[in-house]
Amino acid sequence: MTEQNNSTTRTKPITRIFIGLGICVVAAGIYVMNGVYGNQTIETNQPVASETTKKRAIIIEASAQGDVAAMLAVDEPRQVPDHQFIAPDGSIKTIGDFKGKVLLVNLWATWCAPCREEMPAISDLQAQKSGEDFDVLTINIDRGGREKPEGFLNEIGVDNLPLYQDASMGIFNKLKKEGIAFGLPVTMLLDEDGFILASMNGPAHWSGDDALNYIDAAIASKDP
Repeated sequence: MTEQNNSTTRTKPITRIFIGLGICVVAAGIYVMNGVYGNQTIETNQPVASETTKKRAIIIEASAQGDVAAMLAVDEPRQVPDHQFIAPDGSIKTIGDFKGKVLLVNLWATWCAPCREEMPAISDLQAQKSGEDFDVLTINIDRGGREKPEGFLNEIGVDNLPLYQDASMGIFNKLKKEGIAFGLPVTMLLDEDGFILASMNGPAHWSGDDALNYIDAAIASKDP
């Protein structure tokens, strides 16, 4: 497991981060393809977060308790690199296409046991909280076609999370290079302008009271 970059996230006690997480590590040479990122370079001309956005990340972190205590506020909120992935209708999308709401972005795979356990709760969160101010975006990174992840979602009865997919794993590799991802599942909280406010490696009970309160706090923090 790669240590998370301390310059990327605010530090919390180690027991809040790793105990009970069950992170599915993506091993180099197996899933990360020997560290080759091709043209997945970090953009240097990304918009800079305002001081208000930075303060918002800290305010929200105070609500990261219990089941979601491992959601770490970032020191320097930044927009997610505009890597492309495939929508259910075959069109090409980026995370930037979903701006306008607080967004919980989750990367998952069928071969990741913690991801499979977490998915029903994420589906419940979407059912309870999606609306004008909030949405969930899940992106599958299974290699190959859509049959396996589609079969899994059908198996567990999830029909409210469209299957967005990046079979190249480019989005994971890019986030790994930026110090955000080191295993699966990876979850990020984004503001309405696409800036990352917090991130987490490992599963959480996203339909519990702790998660619902956290999302409520993220929405309410729009005008701190």
